[in-house]
This record gives sequence, structure tokens and C-alpha cells, in this order.
Amino acid sequence: MSVEFRIAETHGFRKTIGKRDYSGIYDKVVAYVYPQLRSNPFYGPNIKKLRGEFDGVYRYRIGAFRLFYTIESLKVIVFVLGIEKRKDSY
Repeated sequence: MSVEFRIAETHGFRKTIGKRDYSGIYDKVVAYVYPQLRSNPFYGPNIKKLRGEFDGVYRYRIGAFRLFYTIESLKVIVFVLGIEKRKDSY
């Protein structure tokens, strides 16, 4: 039996996604990204675990955007921290 992770959006993510530049990306996040994060947030073709000062943070590549999240394995929750354009994200 597989475990399904819950998705929790932070205030910072909600604030960023509400900006005009991000208007169409939220639908893609809900339709394509969240289902994958619910089933396996650790591994996928667009998922990468960050290192250094961002240790413990994962990024999900969505075209020109990067979605950042952390995982609480014991509570089975994925916390979506933020989303940025690739040029502004690193």
C-alpha cells in the first residue's frame, strides 16, 4: 500500500503565485506537479534535491519556473515554499 503525501502551501508561495507574471502556472502546478508530489516527492525527472545552504529543499522544474518545497516524511506532508522564474531563483 502506497502512502500519499499531503500538500501544504506556505503564505509566501500563495503570495508569489498571485502575481500577474505567474497567472497561468498555478493550473499546471495543481494538474501536473501536485499529483506527482503526492505519490513520490523524492524522485522524478524534474525533481532535484538542492545542496549547500539549501540542504533539505527540493526543486521541481516547470519550464522556465522552479517550484521549491521541503518534505516532512514522518508527517507525510510536502510544504510548498515558493515558485520563481529560473533566472531569479538561484
